[in-house]
Amino acid sequence: MVNFQSFQGTVTMISDFMIGQNGEGEGCYTLMSVANGNGDVVNFVVSPTTYFVDHVMVVVGDRVTGYYDANAPVPLIYPPQYQALVMVEDDVNQNVKVGYFNGQLESSDGQLKLNISPYTQILLTNGQAFTKNPANRNLIVIYGPTTRSIPAQTTPYQIIVWC
Repeated sequence: MVNFQSFQGTVTMISDFMIGQNGEGEGCYTLMSVANGNGDVVNFVVSPTTYFVDHVMVVVGDRVTGYYDANAPVPLIYPPQYQALVMVEDDVNQNVKVGYFNGQLESSDGQLKLNISPYTQILLTNGQAFTKNPANRNLIVIYGPTTRSIPAQTTPYQIIVWC
């Protein structure tokens, strides 16, 4: 199971990232530096498989949240360098939650419960419809308002199933 963790901040640099010695991946990988304003910086390695919510084009100066697997091995360097799994450009009109949701569609951290409506789009990362139950899976949930209960409840606009 992926242990999704996140880091939020402003993109300060985007540059090419070399992964091979013979240039076979040249231009396919980038290094995105993100600073949170408190002096903390994280470098995200963005690969062709990194999922960008709403397929946005991120540029220097954008506020983003990057999600990575906290159980994945990382080089012991500063600033820390993580393989970006999901990138989200911050938007005041929508919230995004990335994580594992159990059989009751409650997030593994116990902070969000999903109430799916007939209008909730449930998709795969490739944009195709997902026709099964999204419970007990890693999900990217795009939603608006929530209740003030614990866990907060919401009817998501869109669910992307992370197969």
